[in-house]
Amino acid sequence: MSPVRRTVPVAAAAGALVLGVLMPLGLQGTAQAAATPNGGDVIANLFQWNWNSVATECTDVLGPKGYGAVQVAPPQESISVAGHPWWDVYQPVSYNLNSRMGTDAQFRAMVAACHDAGVKVYADAVINHMAGTNQSSSTSYGGSSFNAAGYGYPAVPYSRADFHGSPPCPNSNLSINDWNSVAQVQECQLLNLSDLDTESDDVRGKIAGYLNTLIGAGVDGFRIDAAKHIAQADTAAILSRLNDTRWGGRPYVYQEIFPGSGGQLAPAAFEGNGSVLEFTYAYKLRDQFNGNIANLKTFGQSWGLEPSDKSAVMVTNHDLERDKTTLTYADGAKYELAHVFELAWGYGTPQVYAGYRFNNRDDSPPADANGYVTATNCANNTWTCTDRDQGIANMVGWHNATKGQNVANWWDNGNNAIAFSRGSKGWVAINNSSSALTRTFTTGLAAGTYCDVIHGDVNGSNCTGPTVSVDGSGRATVTVDAGDAVALYTATTGTAGPSPSSSPSGSSSPSPSSSPSPSSSPTNPSGTVTQTFNENKTTVTGQNVYLVGSITQLGNWDPKAAVALSPAGYPVWSGSVQLPANTAFEYKYIVKDAAGNVTWESGANHSANSGATGGTLNDSWGGTGNGGGTGQVAVNFSENKTTVVGQNVYLVGSTAQLGSWDPARALPMSATSYPNWKLSLTMPASAAFEYKYIVKDGSGNVTWESGANRSYTTGASGAVTLTDSWK
Repeated sequence: MSPVRRTVPVAAAAGALVLGVLMPLGLQGTAQAAATPNGGDVIANLFQWNWNSVATECTDVLGPKGYGAVQVAPPQESISVAGHPWWDVYQPVSYNLNSRMGTDAQFRAMVAACHDAGVKVYADAVINHMAGTNQSSSTSYGGSSFNAAGYGYPAVPYSRADFHGSPPCPNSNLSINDWNSVAQVQECQLLNLSDLDTESDDVRGKIAGYLNTLIGAGVDGFRIDAAKHIAQADTAAILSRLNDTRWGGRPYVYQEIFPGSGGQLAPAAFEGNGSVLEFTYAYKLRDQFNGNIANLKTFGQSWGLEPSDKSAVMVTNHDLERDKTTLTYADGAKYELAHVFELAWGYGTPQVYAGYRFNNRDDSPPADANGYVTATNCANNTWTCTDRDQGIANMVGWHNATKGQNVANWWDNGNNAIAFSRGSKGWVAINNSSSALTRTFTTGLAAGTYCDVIHGDVNGSNCTGPTVSVDGSGRATVTVDAGDAVALYTATTGTAGPSPSSSPSGSSSPSPSSSPSPSSSPTNPSGTVTQTFNENKTTVTGQNVYLVGSITQLGNWDPKAAVALSPAGYPVWSGSVQLPANTAFEYKYIVKDAAGNVTWESGANHSANSGATGGTLNDSWGGTGNGGGTGQVAVNFSENKTTVVGQNVYLVGSTAQLGSWDPARALPMSATSYPNWKLSLTMPASAAFEYKYIVKDGSGNVTWESGANRSYTTGASGAVTLTDSWK
């Protein structure tokens, strides 16, 4: 986004059902020369991830899930500003490739790793300007000397003659006073940033040289930052000097053009140089998910969007989430559902944005004391790894499989529930309302059993989540939970996978038990229920906790098909799985680290029955579960609180397990016994803690109950119920 928005410090639900099968899109081989692009077009925008983390993500997530490309931070050396705000990478001091994201060598290794995974690399290219003339810092992340106030950048080299002055800027102070004036927008300084004289042949040559260096490293395309502030003829002249990419063809170009101006400054006026970032798409998507998604039936160019083949579409990006003008990670289910719709609808080149949590607009990404960005850890609730979300990541495969198919079989309830197919290749339902939806849909799919890829992965012919049967008329009866989705594509071969006859083999992977084979699981259970699992497990950086068990939905004891749990209430890891009703099953928890090593918890298997309504299972690593583990007590919280639509009750308290008084880490309570909100946790024995209840609404507003903190000390064992009323 435009750096105009980067230098001003600012203080700081719904559902869908998707059915489908994830098709393996990863590539064989590790030699870059043998790698080929996977053919996908979805861009994962990994905002300010360091190079090593991007490389790992390409290998472990983006390639296997079918992402076509990754957008990375500006690679060039930049100024280092006190406090290390995120925007300092948008103020270059040279075109060297040593930055706060990593070294030149790490950048090149990252590109090679992404190519090996079949993923293209698009670099954020800052070519309109250099560091701001108002910056007093003389420190850079790569060690090059410069003098921003004096327009001196010897490492390029650039001097005062290489920048716009007055004239051609009509204002003596070089500021932009009229944002509809072509001369001011393209010849003056954007918030004191040294504006390059891109009419100069020498400057054009140096910019093209930098971009060709990136192409030589394997970069496949560019997001051109602040493209609205560069004359179209200047951009065209620079692009004409670029080499073809390593994988052949011209680099893919998409330009940052904030809407709001007409004529030569309108987004359409820049389409001759490539695609444009479609801000209006993001704004309109926000409006509908905060209003009525049934309106999306006509979503497209008639809404004021640029043509599909010229649009790089998004739910949000780094500027917009800070402006709070779009949906963001703080919007929870709506944010995820908007990504599901974006990937299903098929308009433009879609992006999935993954950044980090922040309190204040200028906050640095997680970094060391010198500002160098540290490794992305998706388990510590600091980074927002949207690209990894099971439903969103699997929708990338759905998107790829339905490419070229028209929207068909549209259904809506006139409000906040919709469903449609893409020809006969895929079908999706999205429920952006506060109540579950059950009906028989016309899917357009061939008869068969399909894996709901929003809630499960495909493992061979098996699905780790719920399945949906489509009859010979293409109809299916489906329940879409509130704030959820269901998506289907490509039929599986059966309703359930074969049961293992013995425990997992291999001396390097300990058996989950001496006899994990299921003995009574029905092959065709009637109906499904929601089973929630809570596991108390302390981990170290790079480790994540998973659930695996004796039935298909729990991976059939296969660690590769284990269900990932969320650390939102760390050290309690939680997750909900749709299981067949009235089914006996066994299960265990495992830990996986970044290298793929698997550690099984010790002891006997946990055992349970899903029953007619499901429920919650509270366990502790190595314990027997539900309060029976050594040194653990089952604590059942019950809070009586009347709420209105859109409000939910949460528990927060003095320990890490209870969120350390942080509302963002508060634990959601169940409203199944409304107005009594309930939550069951496995907590340490003989431990004192304080707690309170809070209410959150759909806008993220938090209301604390009044009065003193509640307090309790657990006993040595057993279970206890704490019954409270809002005060």
